[in-house]
Amino acid sequence: MAMEEILCNVELVKENNDFVVRIQSDLGGVREYKSMNFEEVLDQMVQDLQEEFETF
Repeated sequence: MAMEEILCNVELVKENNDFVVRIQSDLGGVREYKSMNFEEVLDQMVQDLQEEFETF
C-alpha cells in the first residue's frame, strides 16, 4: 500500500494583471510570488521548491 504525504499546497490565481502563486509548506512556511509574466512566476516557484526539497 502506497502512503501519500502532502509536501506543499500551491495556489495559482490571477489578480488584475498579475499572476500570483502562493505556496504553503511545513519547511518554508507561507510565501507568495507575483508577476505580470506567467513563466516568470512559475520559474520563481519551481526554483524555491527545488531548493527547499533538496535540503529536506
